[in-house]
Amino acid sequence: MGFAPETFRANRKIASSQVESVFKKTDYLRDLSPATLGRFPEILPILRMCMCPPVARDRLVGLSGVSKNLVTCMEERKTVPLRMLRDELEKGLKVLSDTMLRMVDSDIFVWLWQEGEPQDKHIERASIIVADRLCNSLSDPMIRNEQERRQLSKIQAWLLRRGYELAEPGTKFNEMLPWTFSFRLNVPVHNWAEGEGKSVNIPVDAVIMPKDSQNWDYPLLIEAKSAWDFTNVNKRRKEEGKKMQQLRDTYGPKIRLNLFLCWYFDFGYLDYAASDGIDWVWEHRIDDLTQYWL
Repeated sequence: MGFAPETFRANRKIASSQVESVFKKTDYLRDLSPATLGRFPEILPILRMCMCPPVARDRLVGLSGVSKNLVTCMEERKTVPLRMLRDELEKGLKVLSDTMLRMVDSDIFVWLWQEGEPQDKHIERASIIVADRLCNSLSDPMIRNEQERRQLSKIQAWLLRRGYELAEPGTKFNEMLPWTFSFRLNVPVHNWAEGEGKSVNIPVDAVIMPKDSQNWDYPLLIEAKSAWDFTNVNKRRKEEGKKMQQLRDTYGPKIRLNLFLCWYFDFGYLDYAASDGIDWVWEHRIDDLTQYWL
């Protein structure tokens, strides 16, 4: 309750500015032509929030029947697919344009059905509503990311008080010195699905090399986790198990993965983690990290 409202309001203010920019680029939604979508592909996520009802990315793909690659490129890479044939691209943008024009929210964008220029009060009202919709669609990952930053800050403060130092930039996880730690470090693991000798990087939130490194072949790996409710954690509980299996397949049984937990994690989730050989420490009991010889 302390940080979520502030985070949401700050992001809604940013979203309002982005919405106003989209309004100007599209002549207040009066120009949703294929040419406009091709020139400003980055506006698509906000245009989805202008539809009635607001639609998710995959639903827009399903409703319009366009290539998923086209929508993904526009939203993630802020461009149109460079390898798509010109005729195919123009056809796809035309279908997207027609779909959004058909489903635009007439209760909000009242000026689209009126003569003359839109009134300031209608533009302001519409921008606030769309910005709120946009933030609602992003609120869970937005707040989770902010919570993760807060958790890692707490780990850093705890380690610094005990005499630890941040590792030099670019240090690999298996080359870390005692009394050092790092955040968001990539750990390479075998990827047997791609064939023998292939590897992929898995990101780890915190990596700590304990002061008593004689007991450790590898640093302690920590994943910061938070959840709003018990239902949410059970949807994600297999992620850590898969990561732990990849780590053990690559580095053996001495590699250790620990969860740093905050909020709602029930017995079912913890039992699942324990069965995968994963331990945990609660944020409100951060001193339990000393059991790892930290």
